[in-house]
Amino acid sequence: MTLVSNRLSAPNSLEAKDVAYLVHPYTNLRAHEQQGPLVIVRGEGIRVWDLDGKEYIEGLSGLWCASLGFSEKRLVEAARRQMERLPYTHTFAHRSSEPVIALAERLVAIAPPPIAKVFFVNSGSEAIDTAIKLVWYYNNARGRPEKKRIIGRRRAYHGITLAAGHLTGLPYARVGFDLPMSDRFFHVTCPSLYREGLPGEDEEAFADRLAAEIETLIRALGPETVAAFFAEPVMGAGGVVVPPASYFRKIQPILERYDVLMVADEVICGFGRTGNMWGCDTFGIRPDLVICAKQLSAAYVPIAAVLMSRDFYEVIADQSARLGTLGLGYTYSGHPVAAAVALATLDIYETDRILDHVRAVAPRFQARLARLADHPLVGEARGIGLIGGLEIVEDKRSKRQFPQEAKAAVRIVGKILEQGLILRPLPGDVIGICPPLIVTESEIDELFDRLERGLDAALPAMAEAA
Repeated sequence: MTLVSNRLSAPNSLEAKDVAYLVHPYTNLRAHEQQGPLVIVRGEGIRVWDLDGKEYIEGLSGLWCASLGFSEKRLVEAARRQMERLPYTHTFAHRSSEPVIALAERLVAIAPPPIAKVFFVNSGSEAIDTAIKLVWYYNNARGRPEKKRIIGRRRAYHGITLAAGHLTGLPYARVGFDLPMSDRFFHVTCPSLYREGLPGEDEEAFADRLAAEIETLIRALGPETVAAFFAEPVMGAGGVVVPPASYFRKIQPILERYDVLMVADEVICGFGRTGNMWGCDTFGIRPDLVICAKQLSAAYVPIAAVLMSRDFYEVIADQSARLGTLGLGYTYSGHPVAAAVALATLDIYETDRILDHVRAVAPRFQARLARLADHPLVGEARGIGLIGGLEIVEDKRSKRQFPQEAKAAVRIVGKILEQGLILRPLPGDVIGICPPLIVTESEIDELFDRLERGLDAALPAMAEAA
Protein backbone atom coordinates (compact mmCIF):
# COMPACT_ATOMS: atom_id res chain seq x y z
CA MET A 1 0.00 0.00 0.00
CA THR A 2 1.27 3.48 -0.85
CA LEU A 3 0.19 6.64 0.96
CA VAL A 4 1.27 9.91 -0.62
CA SER A 5 0.87 13.56 0.30
CA ASN A 6 -1.64 15.90 -1.27
CA ARG A 7 1.20 17.41 -3.27
CA LEU A 8 0.72 14.53 -5.73
CA SER A 9 -2.24 16.42 -7.17
CA ALA A 10 0.30 18.91 -8.54
CA PRO A 11 3.05 16.70 -9.98
CA ASN A 12 5.27 19.56 -11.10
CA SER A 13 5.68 20.71 -7.51
CA LEU A 14 6.39 17.27 -6.08
CA GLU A 15 9.60 16.98 -4.11
CA ALA A 16 11.13 13.83 -2.71
CA LYS A 17 10.73 15.03 0.88
CA ASP A 18 6.97 15.42 0.39
CA VAL A 19 6.35 11.72 -0.22
CA ALA A 20 5.25 9.76 2.86
CA TYR A 21 4.56 6.08 2.43
CA LEU A 22 5.28 2.62 3.74
CA VAL A 23 8.49 1.28 2.25
CA HIS A 24 9.85 -2.12 1.28
CA PRO A 25 11.88 -4.35 3.61
CA TYR A 26 15.56 -3.42 4.05
CA THR A 27 14.44 0.18 4.68
CA ASN A 28 14.80 1.86 8.06
CA LEU A 29 11.62 3.92 8.42
CA ARG A 30 13.18 6.61 10.61
CA ALA A 31 16.17 7.01 8.33
CA HIS A 32 13.78 7.10 5.38
CA GLU A 33 11.89 9.99 7.00
CA GLN A 34 15.13 11.92 7.43
CA GLN A 35 16.58 11.52 3.96
CA GLY A 36 13.50 11.01 1.75
CA PRO A 37 13.06 8.56 -1.12
CA LEU A 38 14.64 8.45 -4.54
CA VAL A 39 11.69 9.33 -6.79
CA ILE A 40 11.96 7.88 -10.30
CA VAL A 41 9.90 9.69 -12.93
CA ARG A 42 10.95 8.30 -16.32
CA GLY A 43 12.58 5.28 -17.93
CA GLU A 44 14.04 4.35 -21.29
CA GLY A 45 15.87 1.14 -22.17
CA ILE A 46 17.92 0.08 -19.14
CA ARG A 47 17.99 3.64 -17.73
CA VAL A 48 15.76 5.67 -15.43
CA TRP A 49 15.69 9.33 -14.38
CA ASP A 50 14.84 10.93 -11.04
CA LEU A 51 12.95 14.10 -10.14
CA ASP A 52 16.09 16.20 -10.60
CA GLY A 53 16.77 14.79 -14.05
CA LYS A 54 19.69 12.62 -12.94
CA GLU A 55 20.19 9.49 -15.08
CA TYR A 56 20.83 6.02 -13.63
CA ILE A 57 21.43 2.55 -15.02
CA GLU A 58 18.80 0.32 -13.39
CA GLY A 59 21.17 -2.44 -12.38
CA LEU A 60 18.60 -4.58 -10.61
CA SER A 61 15.80 -4.41 -13.22
CA GLY A 62 13.68 -2.69 -10.60
CA LEU A 63 13.18 -5.67 -8.33
CA TRP A 64 14.67 -8.38 -10.59
CA CYS A 65 11.71 -7.99 -12.92
CA ALA A 66 11.94 -5.32 -15.67
CA SER A 67 13.44 -7.74 -18.18
CA LEU A 68 12.65 -5.66 -21.27
CA GLY A 69 13.62 -2.32 -19.80
CA PHE A 70 11.44 0.71 -19.28
CA SER A 71 10.20 1.81 -22.71
CA GLU A 72 8.88 -1.25 -24.55
CA LYS A 73 6.05 0.20 -26.62
CA ARG A 74 4.78 -3.22 -27.74
CA LEU A 75 3.76 -3.99 -24.17
CA VAL A 76 2.07 -0.63 -23.77
CA GLU A 77 0.11 -1.28 -26.95
CA ALA A 78 -0.89 -4.77 -25.81
CA ALA A 79 -2.32 -3.31 -22.61
CA ARG A 80 -4.14 -0.55 -24.51
CA ARG A 81 -5.76 -2.97 -26.97
CA GLN A 82 -6.96 -5.28 -24.22
CA MET A 83 -8.29 -2.42 -22.11
CA GLU A 84 -10.35 -1.22 -25.04
CA ARG A 85 -11.73 -4.68 -25.79
CA LEU A 86 -12.23 -6.21 -22.34
CA PRO A 87 -10.66 -4.40 -19.37
CA TYR A 88 -11.75 -6.97 -16.80
CA THR A 89 -13.37 -10.30 -16.25
CA HIS A 90 -12.65 -12.97 -13.67
CA THR A 91 -11.84 -16.68 -13.67
CA PHE A 92 -14.34 -17.81 -11.02
CA ALA A 93 -17.15 -20.31 -11.68
CA HIS A 94 -15.78 -21.70 -14.97
CA ARG A 95 -15.29 -18.27 -16.56
CA SER A 96 -12.21 -17.13 -18.45
CA SER A 97 -11.07 -14.88 -21.29
CA GLU A 98 -9.15 -15.33 -24.52
CA PRO A 99 -5.80 -13.93 -23.34
CA VAL A 100 -5.91 -16.03 -20.18
CA ILE A 101 -6.54 -19.24 -22.13
CA ALA A 102 -3.85 -18.39 -24.66
CA LEU A 103 -1.32 -17.53 -21.93
CA ALA A 104 -1.98 -20.75 -20.04
CA GLU A 105 -1.45 -22.80 -23.21
CA ARG A 106 1.73 -20.86 -23.98
CA LEU A 107 3.15 -21.39 -20.51
CA VAL A 108 2.45 -25.11 -20.56
CA ALA A 109 4.16 -25.36 -23.95
CA ILE A 110 7.40 -23.81 -22.67
CA ALA A 111 7.35 -25.03 -19.06
CA PRO A 112 9.77 -27.63 -17.75
CA PRO A 113 8.28 -31.14 -17.80
CA PRO A 114 6.00 -32.49 -16.43
CA ILE A 115 4.07 -29.21 -16.04
CA ALA A 116 0.57 -29.35 -17.57
CA LYS A 117 -1.75 -26.88 -15.78
CA VAL A 118 -1.71 -23.20 -14.74
CA PHE A 119 -3.36 -21.26 -11.92
CA PHE A 120 -3.00 -17.47 -12.25
CA VAL A 121 -2.45 -15.10 -9.35
CA ASN A 122 -1.05 -11.59 -8.95
CA SER A 123 2.38 -11.74 -7.31
CA GLY A 124 5.15 -14.12 -6.36
CA SER A 125 4.23 -14.04 -2.68
CA GLU A 126 0.61 -14.79 -3.52
CA ALA A 127 1.73 -17.66 -5.74
CA ILE A 128 3.81 -19.15 -2.92
CA ASP A 129 0.88 -18.89 -0.49
CA THR A 130 -1.34 -20.54 -3.09
CA ALA A 131 1.15 -23.34 -3.68
CA ILE A 132 1.40 -24.04 0.05
CA LYS A 133 -2.40 -24.25 0.34
CA LEU A 134 -2.62 -26.50 -2.72
CA VAL A 135 0.08 -28.82 -1.35
CA TRP A 136 -1.91 -29.20 1.85
CA TYR A 137 -5.15 -29.67 -0.10
CA TYR A 138 -3.41 -32.29 -2.25
CA ASN A 139 -2.31 -34.36 0.73
CA ASN A 140 -5.73 -34.12 2.36
CA ALA A 141 -7.18 -35.38 -0.90
CA ARG A 142 -4.82 -38.34 -0.84
CA GLY A 143 -5.87 -39.27 2.68
CA ARG A 144 -2.61 -38.13 4.26
CA PRO A 145 -3.64 -35.27 6.58
CA GLU A 146 -0.39 -35.54 8.53
CA LYS A 147 1.84 -34.96 5.45
CA LYS A 148 2.00 -31.16 5.70
CA ARG A 149 5.53 -30.14 6.67
CA ILE A 150 7.53 -28.06 4.22
CA ILE A 151 11.29 -27.72 3.92
CA GLY A 152 13.00 -24.56 2.68
CA ARG A 153 16.52 -23.22 2.96
CA ARG A 154 18.08 -20.64 5.24
CA ARG A 155 18.55 -17.32 3.40
CA ALA A 156 15.82 -18.27 0.90
CA TYR A 157 13.34 -15.59 -0.12
CA HIS A 158 9.87 -16.82 -1.06
CA GLY A 159 7.83 -13.73 -0.24
CA ILE A 160 6.65 -11.65 2.66
CA THR A 161 2.98 -12.58 3.12
CA LEU A 162 1.95 -14.62 6.13
CA ALA A 163 2.53 -18.13 4.79
CA ALA A 164 5.41 -17.14 2.50
CA GLY A 165 7.00 -15.30 5.42
CA HIS A 166 7.19 -18.62 7.26
CA LEU A 167 8.97 -20.19 4.31
CA THR A 168 11.37 -17.29 3.73
CA GLY A 169 14.58 -18.12 5.57
CA LEU A 170 15.61 -14.55 6.42
CA PRO A 171 15.21 -13.10 9.93
CA TYR A 172 13.78 -9.74 8.84
CA ALA A 173 10.70 -11.51 7.43
CA ARG A 174 9.86 -12.77 10.92
CA VAL A 175 11.23 -10.39 13.53
CA GLY A 176 8.47 -8.17 14.88
CA PHE A 177 5.71 -10.01 13.00
CA ASP A 178 4.98 -12.84 15.49
CA LEU A 179 6.44 -15.39 13.09
CA PRO A 180 6.70 -18.32 13.10
CA MET A 181 3.19 -19.28 14.15
CA SER A 182 3.38 -22.83 12.82
CA ASP A 183 5.56 -25.90 13.30
CA ARG A 184 5.10 -26.94 9.66
CA PHE A 185 8.11 -25.09 8.23
CA PHE A 186 11.74 -26.20 8.47
CA HIS A 187 14.96 -24.86 6.98
CA VAL A 188 18.18 -26.53 5.90
CA THR A 189 21.59 -25.15 4.97
CA CYS A 190 21.89 -22.50 2.28
CA PRO A 191 23.88 -23.92 -0.69
CA SER A 192 26.64 -21.29 -0.46
CA LEU A 193 29.99 -23.05 -0.62
CA TYR A 194 31.72 -19.75 0.19
CA ARG A 195 29.85 -19.32 3.50
CA GLU A 196 28.78 -22.85 4.41
CA GLY A 197 31.55 -25.05 3.02
CA LEU A 198 33.87 -26.87 5.39
CA PRO A 199 37.65 -26.38 5.15
CA GLY A 200 38.92 -28.26 2.10
CA GLU A 201 35.41 -29.21 0.95
CA ASP A 202 34.88 -29.03 -2.81
CA GLU A 203 31.56 -28.46 -4.61
CA GLU A 204 30.76 -32.15 -5.01
CA ALA A 205 31.41 -32.99 -1.37
CA PHE A 206 29.44 -29.91 -0.30
CA ALA A 207 26.46 -30.93 -2.47
CA ASP A 208 26.64 -34.48 -1.09
CA ARG A 209 26.58 -33.15 2.47
CA LEU A 210 23.62 -30.86 1.85
CA ALA A 211 21.65 -33.62 0.13
CA ALA A 212 22.35 -35.91 3.08
CA GLU A 213 21.17 -33.17 5.45
CA ILE A 214 17.82 -33.01 3.65
CA GLU A 215 17.40 -36.77 3.79
CA THR A 216 18.33 -36.83 7.47
CA LEU A 217 15.73 -34.15 8.23
CA ILE A 218 13.01 -35.97 6.27
CA ARG A 219 13.74 -39.19 8.15
CA ALA A 220 13.87 -37.40 11.51
CA LEU A 221 10.56 -35.63 10.95
CA GLY A 222 9.03 -38.76 9.45
CA PRO A 223 8.54 -39.06 5.69
CA GLU A 224 4.81 -39.44 6.30
CA THR A 225 4.77 -35.83 7.59
CA VAL A 226 6.93 -34.06 4.94
CA ALA A 227 4.99 -32.69 1.98
CA ALA A 228 7.29 -30.51 -0.12
CA PHE A 229 10.69 -28.93 -0.66
CA PHE A 230 10.60 -25.31 -1.91
CA ALA A 231 13.70 -23.90 -3.57
CA GLU A 232 14.83 -21.10 -5.87
CA PRO A 233 17.19 -22.45 -8.55
CA VAL A 234 19.40 -19.44 -7.78
CA MET A 235 18.66 -17.65 -4.52
CA GLY A 236 17.96 -14.01 -5.33
CA ALA A 237 17.08 -11.70 -2.45
CA GLY A 238 18.93 -13.96 0.00
CA GLY A 239 22.24 -13.00 -1.60
CA VAL A 240 22.42 -14.32 -5.18
CA VAL A 241 23.52 -17.78 -4.10
CA VAL A 242 24.38 -20.07 -7.03
CA PRO A 243 24.28 -23.71 -5.90
CA PRO A 244 26.80 -26.35 -6.96
CA ALA A 245 25.97 -27.66 -10.43
CA SER A 246 25.04 -31.10 -9.07
CA TYR A 247 23.09 -29.88 -6.03
CA PHE A 248 19.54 -30.41 -7.32
CA ARG A 249 20.44 -33.60 -9.17
CA LYS A 250 21.54 -35.08 -5.85
CA ILE A 251 18.45 -33.86 -3.99
CA GLN A 252 15.80 -34.89 -6.51
CA PRO A 253 16.08 -38.68 -6.00
CA ILE A 254 15.79 -38.18 -2.25
CA LEU A 255 12.56 -36.22 -2.66
CA GLU A 256 11.16 -38.88 -4.98
CA ARG A 257 12.15 -41.67 -2.57
CA TYR A 258 10.09 -40.12 0.23
CA ASP A 259 7.25 -38.82 -1.95
CA VAL A 260 8.13 -35.17 -1.25
CA LEU A 261 7.00 -32.64 -3.86
CA MET A 262 9.63 -30.47 -5.58
CA VAL A 263 8.41 -26.86 -5.83
CA ALA A 264 10.67 -24.63 -7.94
CA ASP A 265 10.41 -20.92 -7.13
CA GLU A 266 11.25 -19.40 -10.53
CA VAL A 267 10.06 -15.90 -9.64
CA ILE A 268 13.52 -14.44 -10.34
CA CYS A 269 15.12 -17.16 -12.49
CA GLY A 270 12.26 -17.77 -14.91
CA PHE A 271 12.19 -16.46 -18.50
CA GLY A 272 15.87 -16.33 -19.33
CA ARG A 273 17.70 -14.91 -16.33
CA THR A 274 20.10 -17.86 -15.98
CA GLY A 275 20.63 -18.26 -19.74
CA ASN A 276 17.83 -20.79 -20.16
CA MET A 277 14.08 -20.28 -20.16
CA TRP A 278 13.93 -21.70 -16.63
CA GLY A 279 16.35 -22.19 -13.79
CA CYS A 280 15.00 -25.75 -13.78
CA ASP A 281 16.59 -26.20 -17.21
CA THR A 282 19.90 -24.80 -15.98
CA PHE A 283 20.13 -27.04 -12.92
CA GLY A 284 18.31 -30.19 -14.05
CA ILE A 285 15.28 -29.81 -11.77
CA ARG A 286 12.14 -31.92 -12.39
CA PRO A 287 9.45 -29.89 -10.61
CA ASP A 288 6.00 -30.92 -9.45
CA LEU A 289 5.07 -27.25 -9.19
CA VAL A 290 6.67 -24.08 -10.55
CA ILE A 291 6.12 -20.56 -9.27
CA CYS A 292 6.63 -17.74 -11.78
CA ALA A 293 6.04 -13.99 -11.78
CA LYS A 294 8.23 -10.87 -12.37
CA GLN A 295 9.63 -11.39 -15.90
CA LEU A 296 6.39 -13.10 -16.99
CA SER A 297 5.11 -9.63 -17.89
CA ALA A 298 8.49 -7.86 -17.83
CA ALA A 299 6.98 -6.12 -14.75
CA TYR A 300 4.71 -3.91 -16.86
CA VAL A 301 1.65 -5.20 -14.99
CA PRO A 302 1.35 -7.54 -12.00
CA ILE A 303 0.81 -11.21 -12.82
CA ALA A 304 2.07 -14.51 -11.45
CA ALA A 305 1.23 -18.18 -11.78
CA VAL A 306 1.41 -21.55 -10.10
CA LEU A 307 2.24 -24.21 -12.68
CA MET A 308 1.58 -27.83 -11.78
CA SER A 309 2.03 -31.32 -13.11
CA ARG A 310 -0.93 -33.24 -14.45
CA ASP A 311 -0.66 -35.84 -11.66
CA PHE A 312 -0.83 -33.07 -9.04
CA TYR A 313 -3.71 -31.35 -10.84
CA GLU A 314 -5.78 -34.54 -11.16
CA VAL A 315 -5.72 -35.06 -7.41
CA ILE A 316 -6.82 -31.45 -6.85
CA ALA A 317 -9.57 -31.75 -9.47
CA ASP A 318 -10.95 -34.98 -8.01
CA GLN A 319 -11.01 -33.49 -4.51
CA SER A 320 -12.82 -30.36 -5.70
CA ALA A 321 -15.45 -32.62 -7.28
CA ARG A 322 -15.91 -34.46 -3.99
CA LEU A 323 -16.16 -31.22 -2.00
CA GLY A 324 -18.28 -29.44 -4.58
CA THR A 325 -15.82 -26.58 -5.19
CA LEU A 326 -12.19 -25.50 -4.98
CA GLY A 327 -12.40 -22.76 -2.37
CA LEU A 328 -9.46 -20.75 -3.66
CA GLY A 329 -9.32 -17.71 -5.92
CA TYR A 330 -8.59 -13.99 -6.14
CA THR A 331 -10.47 -11.08 -7.70
CA TYR A 332 -7.70 -10.34 -10.18
CA SER A 333 -6.57 -13.91 -10.90
CA GLY A 334 -6.16 -14.17 -14.66
CA HIS A 335 -6.78 -10.47 -15.26
CA PRO A 336 -7.21 -10.15 -19.03
CA VAL A 337 -5.00 -7.05 -19.35
CA ALA A 338 -2.20 -8.68 -17.38
CA ALA A 339 -2.54 -11.86 -19.45
CA ALA A 340 -2.43 -9.88 -22.69
CA VAL A 341 0.74 -8.08 -21.61
CA ALA A 342 2.32 -11.37 -20.50
CA LEU A 343 1.49 -12.91 -23.89
CA ALA A 344 3.11 -9.95 -25.63
CA THR A 345 6.15 -10.35 -23.37
CA LEU A 346 6.52 -14.00 -24.36
CA ASP A 347 6.14 -12.97 -28.00
CA ILE A 348 9.01 -10.50 -27.63
CA TYR A 349 11.19 -13.09 -25.92
CA GLU A 350 10.65 -15.29 -28.97
CA THR A 351 10.74 -12.81 -31.86
CA ASP A 352 13.66 -10.81 -30.46
CA ARG A 353 15.49 -14.03 -29.54
CA ILE A 354 16.09 -12.81 -26.02
CA LEU A 355 17.51 -16.14 -24.86
CA ASP A 356 20.10 -16.02 -27.63
CA HIS A 357 20.91 -12.46 -26.66
CA VAL A 358 21.36 -13.38 -22.98
CA ARG A 359 23.67 -16.23 -23.91
CA ALA A 360 25.68 -13.89 -26.16
CA VAL A 361 26.22 -11.12 -23.59
CA ALA A 362 26.35 -13.19 -20.37
CA PRO A 363 30.05 -14.11 -20.81
CA ARG A 364 30.92 -10.39 -20.81
CA PHE A 365 28.74 -9.83 -17.73
CA GLN A 366 30.29 -12.74 -15.86
CA ALA A 367 33.84 -11.77 -16.88
CA ARG A 368 33.39 -8.22 -15.57
CA LEU A 369 31.75 -9.61 -12.43
CA ALA A 370 34.62 -12.05 -11.83
CA ARG A 371 37.18 -9.23 -12.10
CA LEU A 372 35.65 -7.64 -9.02
CA ALA A 373 36.71 -10.62 -6.88
CA ASP A 374 40.09 -8.89 -6.64
CA HIS A 375 38.64 -5.71 -5.15
CA PRO A 376 39.63 -5.16 -1.49
CA LEU A 377 35.98 -5.03 -0.38
CA VAL A 378 34.82 -8.17 -2.20
CA GLY A 379 35.05 -11.62 -0.67
CA GLU A 380 33.27 -13.45 -3.47
CA ALA A 381 31.90 -12.43 -6.86
CA ARG A 382 29.37 -15.00 -8.04
CA GLY A 383 26.69 -15.34 -10.66
CA ILE A 384 25.26 -17.09 -13.69
CA GLY A 385 23.66 -15.74 -16.85
CA LEU A 386 22.68 -12.13 -16.22
CA ILE A 387 22.52 -12.24 -12.44
CA GLY A 388 25.37 -11.65 -10.02
CA GLY A 389 26.25 -10.87 -6.45
CA LEU A 390 29.19 -9.35 -4.59
CA GLU A 391 29.70 -10.51 -1.02
CA ILE A 392 31.32 -7.69 0.94
CA VAL A 393 33.92 -8.54 3.57
CA GLU A 394 36.23 -6.68 5.90
CA ASP A 395 38.98 -9.30 5.58
CA LYS A 396 39.30 -11.36 2.40
CA ARG A 397 41.52 -14.11 3.84
CA SER A 398 39.32 -14.97 6.84
CA LYS A 399 36.04 -13.98 5.10
CA ARG A 400 35.30 -11.85 8.15
CA GLN A 401 32.41 -9.47 7.58
CA PHE A 402 32.11 -5.89 8.72
CA PRO A 403 30.29 -5.31 12.02
CA GLN A 404 26.55 -5.30 11.52
CA GLU A 405 26.28 -1.70 12.67
CA ALA A 406 28.60 -0.64 9.81
CA LYS A 407 25.80 -1.45 7.31
CA ALA A 408 28.50 -2.20 4.77
CA ALA A 409 26.41 -3.17 1.76
CA VAL A 410 23.97 -0.32 2.36
CA ARG A 411 26.76 2.27 2.54
CA ILE A 412 28.55 0.90 -0.49
CA VAL A 413 25.37 0.83 -2.57
CA GLY A 414 24.93 4.48 -1.61
CA LYS A 415 28.35 5.28 -3.09
CA ILE A 416 27.48 3.29 -6.20
CA LEU A 417 24.24 5.25 -6.53
CA GLU A 418 26.27 8.46 -6.64
CA GLN A 419 27.93 7.05 -9.77
CA GLY A 420 24.54 6.69 -11.48
CA LEU A 421 23.96 2.97 -10.90
CA ILE A 422 21.03 1.52 -8.97
CA LEU A 423 21.85 -1.73 -7.20
CA ARG A 424 20.51 -3.31 -4.04
CA PRO A 425 21.98 -4.30 -0.67
CA LEU A 426 20.94 -7.80 0.34
CA PRO A 427 21.14 -9.72 3.61
CA GLY A 428 24.60 -10.99 4.43
CA ASP A 429 26.24 -7.83 3.06
CA VAL A 430 25.72 -8.86 -0.56
CA ILE A 431 25.18 -6.46 -3.44
CA GLY A 432 22.79 -7.79 -6.09
CA ILE A 433 23.26 -7.11 -9.82
CA CYS A 434 20.52 -8.02 -12.29
CA PRO A 435 20.19 -5.74 -15.34
CA PRO A 436 17.36 -5.97 -17.87
CA LEU A 437 17.82 -8.87 -20.30
CA ILE A 438 18.09 -6.40 -23.19
CA VAL A 439 21.38 -4.99 -21.86
CA THR A 440 24.13 -4.75 -24.49
CA GLU A 441 27.83 -5.51 -24.07
CA SER A 442 28.70 -1.81 -24.11
CA GLU A 443 26.05 -1.16 -21.45
CA ILE A 444 27.45 -4.03 -19.37
CA ASP A 445 30.84 -2.34 -19.49
CA GLU A 446 29.30 1.00 -18.51
CA LEU A 447 27.44 -0.66 -15.64
CA PHE A 448 30.58 -2.27 -14.26
CA ASP A 449 32.67 0.88 -14.78
CA ARG A 450 30.20 2.75 -12.58
CA LEU A 451 30.18 -0.12 -10.09
CA GLU A 452 33.96 -0.15 -9.83
CA ARG A 453 34.06 3.62 -9.27
CA GLY A 454 31.47 3.25 -6.52
CA LEU A 455 33.43 0.48 -4.79
CA ASP A 456 36.59 2.56 -4.93
CA ALA A 457 34.76 5.60 -3.55
CA ALA A 458 33.52 3.50 -0.62
CA LEU A 459 36.99 2.33 0.42
CA PRO A 460 37.86 5.25 2.77
CA ALA A 461 34.53 5.11 4.62
CA MET A 462 34.73 1.35 5.03
CA ALA A 463 38.30 1.59 6.30
CA GLU A 464 37.01 3.84 9.07
CA ALA A 465 34.17 1.42 9.81
CA ALA A 466 36.51 -1.57 10.19
